[in-house]
Amino acid sequence: MTAVVTEPRTLPELDETDLARLDAWWRANNYLTIGQIYLQDNALLHEPLTPAHIKPRLLGHWGTSPGLSLIYAHVSRLIRYTGQQAIYLAGPGHGGPALVAAGYLEGAYTEIYPKISQDEAGMLRLFRQFSSPGGIPSHVSVTTPGSIHEGGELGYVLVHAFGAVMDNPDLLAIAVVGDGEAETGPLEGSWKGVSFLNPKHDGAVLPILHLNGAKIAGPTVLARKDPNEVRALLRGHGYDVVEVEGDDVPGMHFRFAAALGTAWRRIREIQTAAREGDWDGSRPTWPMIVLRSPKGWTGPDEVDGVKVTGTWRSHQVPLSGVRDNPEHLAMLERWLRSYRPEELFDRTGAPNALIREQSPKGDLRMSATPHANGGLLTRDLDLPDFRGYALDVAAPATTRAESTRKLGELMRDIYRRNPDNFRLFCPDETNSNRLGAVFEVSDRTFMERVTPDDVKLGRDGRVVEVLSEHSCHGWLEGYNLTGRHGMFATYEAFAMVSASQTVQHGKWLQEARNLPWRAKVPSLNVLLTSTCWRNDHNGFSHQGPGLIQVVLTQHGDVARVYLPPDANCLLSVADHCFRSRSYVNLIVIDKQPQLQYLTMDEAIEHCTRGAGVWEWAGTDDGTSDPDIVLACAGDVVTMETVAAAQILKERLPGFKTRVVNIVDLMTLPRPKDHPHGMSETQFTELFTDTVDVISSFHGYLGGIHQLVHGRPDADRFHVRGFIEEGTTTTPFDMTVRNQVSRYHLVMDAINNAKRLPRGATELKAWCVAQLARHDAYIVEHLEDMPEVRDWTLADRTTG
Repeated sequence: MTAVVTEPRTLPELDETDLARLDAWWRANNYLTIGQIYLQDNALLHEPLTPAHIKPRLLGHWGTSPGLSLIYAHVSRLIRYTGQQAIYLAGPGHGGPALVAAGYLEGAYTEIYPKISQDEAGMLRLFRQFSSPGGIPSHVSVTTPGSIHEGGELGYVLVHAFGAVMDNPDLLAIAVVGDGEAETGPLEGSWKGVSFLNPKHDGAVLPILHLNGAKIAGPTVLARKDPNEVRALLRGHGYDVVEVEGDDVPGMHFRFAAALGTAWRRIREIQTAAREGDWDGSRPTWPMIVLRSPKGWTGPDEVDGVKVTGTWRSHQVPLSGVRDNPEHLAMLERWLRSYRPEELFDRTGAPNALIREQSPKGDLRMSATPHANGGLLTRDLDLPDFRGYALDVAAPATTRAESTRKLGELMRDIYRRNPDNFRLFCPDETNSNRLGAVFEVSDRTFMERVTPDDVKLGRDGRVVEVLSEHSCHGWLEGYNLTGRHGMFATYEAFAMVSASQTVQHGKWLQEARNLPWRAKVPSLNVLLTSTCWRNDHNGFSHQGPGLIQVVLTQHGDVARVYLPPDANCLLSVADHCFRSRSYVNLIVIDKQPQLQYLTMDEAIEHCTRGAGVWEWAGTDDGTSDPDIVLACAGDVVTMETVAAAQILKERLPGFKTRVVNIVDLMTLPRPKDHPHGMSETQFTELFTDTVDVISSFHGYLGGIHQLVHGRPDADRFHVRGFIEEGTTTTPFDMTVRNQVSRYHLVMDAINNAKRLPRGATELKAWCVAQLARHDAYIVEHLEDMPEVRDWTLADRTTG
């Protein structure tokens, strides 16, 4: 996207006319917020409140809501005067009713949900649906127009905001950071986004740290710190801090309007300098706002003689006994009437002219911005033909290559053909993961000081490296949800650092599928390399395939797990994932040199099916059931399976083995359990209905058992996989420690075959001896036995 700075319309100082609009809108939003929490009837208080008007269960969060509404009102005024495109991300996601109310006042809510009309009947439906069965969640969820950030799991508002504005030069992301959220590890680590934001081709993030003093049951750290310390902390992160404080309503409007105007003008100055040539390339000092306002502002000051406003007691429902306590009920009515709803809504219940004038028009409304429904803006990637990157495979399992290097070459050319629509996010591991070809066309982006010793590092780079899985994952989420494409690549074990983000994103996509107005967005593509089986040099801390299990448990409509065994399969899978929409695509393959099995045509056919019989690897002629099925999913365990099949072929002539490789794990469940699940007929063609299956799996054993549940005689699947045995050792020793080596698989095949072939007892004894020999060899020679280390099918030796 080409960044163009147009002469902005000016933002005037706040006058009495604007104050009247702002205050009316803010009061209306507060009123609607409280109504959602409390009321199931009598929406406009045409009669005195009675217990029958109150919901039976009071759910929701008031404390953060008035601050969120204040910010929203003032940003809307900014948009109305300047035409600035803006998106609003509410870190305190529990302030959901405030953002729902904002969308309702702007009219976008009714446009999307016509039954929630802008009249008294629609207002009552708005109230009754909130946090109720058949209604909407209490968070700023996927059902909330204008949202790309739920805020249920705290800590990610800044990373989502920074991801949203990368390569999005005209967008301003308003990121409200709750002071409770500010205590989380991911948020503490995400202030550094300014070190990667280029004002020339990226948009801007305006963080607003909302210090209202308390979280659910106590004070927050930053709210209790000396303001000088807070100011120093934020300045140290690289921000120009603008502060607003108070609880006097008219004065706060004037002060916040001035602060927002100052911040916006500074942002425009930075962007104009960068885009019109008057910029020395140094990192700008971006503005941010610290807003100090009371928690539960304008709510009940005291309840039963106990202070509420300004304390943690206002966090959720300040008056919780209104159905049973007449005094509380009277307090609620006074509270609601304090906003003077008769001045805010006309006789039909519609917002009055003053409120309508406060809102921007059309797509400039933050509840209607297409940036928060990124599928509307998504452009297909201009993808090169992945077949052009194929490895030449003359015969299966005879040559080795680093498969992820080919993916790096593919992404290099995706970068070249999509200069503002694709990014790789990686925690300082792009070269380590053999994806470094991308640096042929793009540097790493970095806005801090660059020295002569730095390589491929600069302000115009678009490869994003930062040593934070949370930031990389979150930036890609924001990038995806605003309509752009990318990949998050990381070491397998440390994908668990951000695993809950993967889960939360999957939940978002799952719920979005139920909303016809939510356009599908580019998929979240996660590449795990430096895997557990080949982190033998790093040791046990680096050995863990847990994210596979996490994604397997996600809903079948969104979860996809691919285990390509070689480079050509990886290219085919990656092309599919880059083209897909609204999935969590998990791709797992190691970066080390590995055996290559399939030509490109064979790989495409294999990946299209998701699983298939490798006839060249087994001895099954297809005329009758084999004696054993050897199934494999994952690159290293595939090599061990093919080696085990070769041992059986050479040492037990006449013993029929069938080798099945699985690249798409989601083909294993029944079709009713996952859309990719293969039919009963296909499953039988691969695994039969009765023959035992020795299944070697990249991940934890339970994953395969979970996937084949409900298949014919599922107990016949005997799974070998990662069993949390590891250390700093040799590559083959990792398979031995986890009992998935070729020798273990051969013994399993013999033990579970329906007939015991001649020579089986001797072969088992040989396998035991080989394992003992292995143990002694690696201690003496510090590397694997040559017949294992260098094994290929070209040798036709059993290893």
